[in-house]
Amino acid sequence: MRLQCVVDNSVEPSSAFWGEHGLSFLIEADDGRRLLFDTGASGTVLLHDLERAGVEIETLAAIVLSHSHHDHTGGLPAVLERRRGLRVHAHPDLVRPRYSEKDGVKVPRGLPLSPEVLNRRADLSLSESSERVLPGIWTSGEIKERCEPEGRSPNHVVRRADGWAPDPYRDDLSLVLETGAGLFVVCGCCHAGLLNTLAHVRRHFGKDPVGIAGGTHLAGAGRDQLARTVTRLRERGSPMLHLNHCTGPAAFVALSQAFGERVLHCPAGTTLEL
Repeated sequence: MRLQCVVDNSVEPSSAFWGEHGLSFLIEADDGRRLLFDTGASGTVLLHDLERAGVEIETLAAIVLSHSHHDHTGGLPAVLERRRGLRVHAHPDLVRPRYSEKDGVKVPRGLPLSPEVLNRRADLSLSESSERVLPGIWTSGEIKERCEPEGRSPNHVVRRADGWAPDPYRDDLSLVLETGAGLFVVCGCCHAGLLNTLAHVRRHFGKDPVGIAGGTHLAGAGRDQLARTVTRLRERGSPMLHLNHCTGPAAFVALSQAFGERVLHCPAGTTLEL
């Protein structure tokens, strides 16, 4: 199985890849079929980076969306324009409108396509439960038990019948890959919380992952939360950490100090053979 970061906030120096505040991974299953996990923030960057990776849109078997925020779904219209009817896996709450609030102004932050247009252009599979996407590749399903801190942003809101409320992030999910070395988890933003996500994987897949890649939304985590994260990761076998997007520099430093060479940056263009 092969994992490549196609879009991230950062790129390696002199890389042919472009960066933007967003995330997308290309994953190749054991049978050679490929999927996209998230689509970055724009079709411009996503299509450019897929071309640099030597990937044609027509060769994709599916897309999995970790959640609806535009930095993870912004490239979706460009992909579906070239590949109508492509299978798209996500949580049913994906289509709920999301907003970002700043200075009292609510700005749309969710899907760049209406539910009606998305239904016409994609073969949608919306499920709260874990789904098999390709051989050895599963969605996590909804992460319902959240005893540990979530990956929250105070300005993320949704509209309810009685007014505005904090985004519940019900649509947040991850990918679980079955590799020869063990389970490998690919995260989008981990709004459900990294530790909650890992506990969910243990409950539903029977073991802890040997590796994690993606955004962990620890950018706003304080010292106590980071210390707790280190402790819990040690209890789960100190998995390899390939971190990017919303992890944050303080979290990267704290995790690097705790786990040394087991913590690596994962900018656009990074390729992992699993």
